[in-house]
Amino acid sequence: MSVIDSIRGEYRRYRALAESAIAQLDDADLTRAPSPSANSIAVIVWHMGGNLKSRFSDFLTSDGEKPWRRREEEFSQRTATRAELLAHWSEGWAVLDGAIDPLTDRDLERTVTIRGQPWTVIEALHRSLAHAAYHAGQIVYQAKALRDDRWRHLSIPPGGSEAYNQAPGFDRPDQHRDRLGQSPA
Repeated sequence: MSVIDSIRGEYRRYRALAESAIAQLDDADLTRAPSPSANSIAVIVWHMGGNLKSRFSDFLTSDGEKPWRRREEEFSQRTATRAELLAHWSEGWAVLDGAIDPLTDRDLERTVTIRGQPWTVIEALHRSLAHAAYHAGQIVYQAKALRDDRWRHLSIPPGGSEAYNQAPGFDRPDQHRDRLGQSPA
C-alpha cells in the first residue's frame, strides 16, 4: 500500500465516523451547542467543509487559504437544515477527493503553500488529516453525549475488547468505513 493510499483511507475512515455519528442525531441536535462558548455539530461541519474546500481547491498550484474563504463566518451559530449542512460538508470532501485521488507517492515531496508558508505535500496532508480527525472526534463525542443510552457504538463497544481481539474486523480504514455502512467515496 502506498502512503497516499493510506492517507486517503484514513480520511475516509474519519468522514465515515463523523457521518455515522451525525446520522444518529435528530435535526435539533445538530445545532445544539454543549455550552454557550462551544461549537455545535453544525458549526463544526460547516467549518470542516469550508476548510477542505479551501485547502484542496487547486491544491498543488495555489495557497490553501483562499481569499474567498470566510473562516470566521464558519464559526457562527447556524440554523442550516440537515440537507444544507451535509451538502456543504460533502462539497468539501469532494474537493479533497478530487485533489488527492490523482496523487501518487512521487508527489509527496512537492511543495504547496498554506497561508504563505511552504509545506511538502506529505506535511500538508498529515496536517489536514489530523485536523479532520480532531473535528470528527468532536462530532462523535458530542453526538454520543446527546444520544446517551441510545448511542450506537462506532467502534469496539464497552466490554467488547476481548471478543474483538479474538476476531478483529475493522482495523483497516476501508473495513471500518464499510462496517459503518458507508460506501467508498
